[in-house]
Amino acid sequence: METESEPYVRLATLRQLHQAVADLNTARSLADTLQAVAEGVTKGLGYELAAVNLVRPDGDLVVAAVAGSASAEALMAGRVGSRASWERRLGMGEGWGDLRFVPYAEGWVLDDDDVPQWHTGGPEPRFPDEWHPMDRLFAPMYAAGSAGGELLGVISVDKPRNGRRPGAWGREALQMYTFQAGIAISNARLRANMQRALVRLEREGQALRASEESFRQAFEFAPSGMAIAELGGDQHGRIVRANDALCRLLGRPAAAMRRCSFSDLVHREDIGILLRTAAEGGRAELRLSRRDGTYLWVSLRNSVVADAADGPRYLLTHVEDIEERKRHELQLAHRASHDSLTGLPNSAELRARLSSRLCARPPGSDGHAAAALADGALAGFAEVEGAAYGQYGHDFGADAYAPGSGLETVLAAGFDHHVHTVALDEDADDDGCKGLAVLFCDLDGFKSINDRFGHHTGDAVLIEVAHRLTNGVRDGDTVARLGGDEFVVLADGLGRADAQDLAVRLRNAIIPPIRVDGRAVRVGASFGIGWAGCGMSAEEVLHSADQRMYVEKRSRAKAGRRAG
Repeated sequence: METESEPYVRLATLRQLHQAVADLNTARSLADTLQAVAEGVTKGLGYELAAVNLVRPDGDLVVAAVAGSASAEALMAGRVGSRASWERRLGMGEGWGDLRFVPYAEGWVLDDDDVPQWHTGGPEPRFPDEWHPMDRLFAPMYAAGSAGGELLGVISVDKPRNGRRPGAWGREALQMYTFQAGIAISNARLRANMQRALVRLEREGQALRASEESFRQAFEFAPSGMAIAELGGDQHGRIVRANDALCRLLGRPAAAMRRCSFSDLVHREDIGILLRTAAEGGRAELRLSRRDGTYLWVSLRNSVVADAADGPRYLLTHVEDIEERKRHELQLAHRASHDSLTGLPNSAELRARLSSRLCARPPGSDGHAAAALADGALAGFAEVEGAAYGQYGHDFGADAYAPGSGLETVLAAGFDHHVHTVALDEDADDDGCKGLAVLFCDLDGFKSINDRFGHHTGDAVLIEVAHRLTNGVRDGDTVARLGGDEFVVLADGLGRADAQDLAVRLRNAIIPPIRVDGRAVRVGASFGIGWAGCGMSAEEVLHSADQRMYVEKRSRAKAGRRAG
């Protein structure tokens, strides 16, 4: 079973990896990109040494960047290893996906080849997965990040900081980073070519025709998608030209691409991102529609170019397929926020969802009074102007915010677009009020099952209980596992009687026997019902529900003893 701290460690690693990938995309030249690739391995992936071996035009590989050791950089930088020697290395050892690991027991045959290296001898490993100084780990990079494309170079890594060979998590992280490094290097080369083409367009007026042809070839034969769109005027944003790579990426013919703009292609949830993207140097990650109706995650990068001196300006958009990276990001984020055994949201995700509904202002505070004032004022505006409005959080037209409208005074009074959550009073009469119920569930008899039949049976029980709880709630409710045999249900829009009925239904759903390996076992459940409200922290809400659960558990135990 996964320990409670692992999701946080993985989330921290994911953040470091994201920062390393961001650094790749902000490098200003090919040399800076190569150095950023090497430094990203040492800063974001937990290795002390890294070298980038770049393929030269003649096929051999040169050490283009080193990070982690000044002495290693002085020894290796600029040295060349033959393509044959590198192919030999990449053809031996163990394949970890696209990675290649050559253990020290096999790597001795490489000691005398012409590939620059810094490896030294060392003692035998003390345990099976200990990293040996002669171990070698190589990560090939391919053009546009595709494993089947042209080899761009190889990243060599050494000296994991934890002293161990990377596990499945570390391998996947290195492989994903290498994927992005290949894209970054391809993009850096493309940007360099495009910049040279643009300089020629500006400075070589006499050779304008040749410069245009150079630009056309760089555009048409670019390995990734590119488009030229109008900038300004009535046709602002209309695609003037799309290269073959973009047409193939979206499955649309060039003629169809010229009839639309990016706003016609972008997913409706990403329209705001597209509009916020600055024209000059703008960058965004969003979804574009394919011809078959599916959507693809892409990275857009914009730059402004002039057709001629003082002539019309166009927007040059570079479109990069990032579907694979997004899929990996979502997988990693899901693992960091969900319980590995049951698949339910974990403790951190539960607290995040609960905290997102709560603000620091308790009911009856000045902020709520200001919000009520704002709501009343907006109602007046709606009655006069015929505008549609509702509870806090609804948007109004731009004219409503104009100077002199009076709405700026309302906003200054504290209108904050937040729907406040009010905790129900458990001791008051049921007056039909609805609130955010927090049901804290603790299984009865689970420890004895674990002790008697083992953790395998216990895990199977937890999985089945999670399934029954999930089936017993509404769409939109949250069922989370805190850890051990403790679960929490968040259900909004319930009254006190509704919450009691839900607890009874869930308890009755858990009670029936659970069959594991031909054996029927039973567990009970105790529920404590708490109510979340603004002014409370997530910890306070969970503690309140936990205490009510223990009160119920003790009262049921006493009732059982009296009945006996």
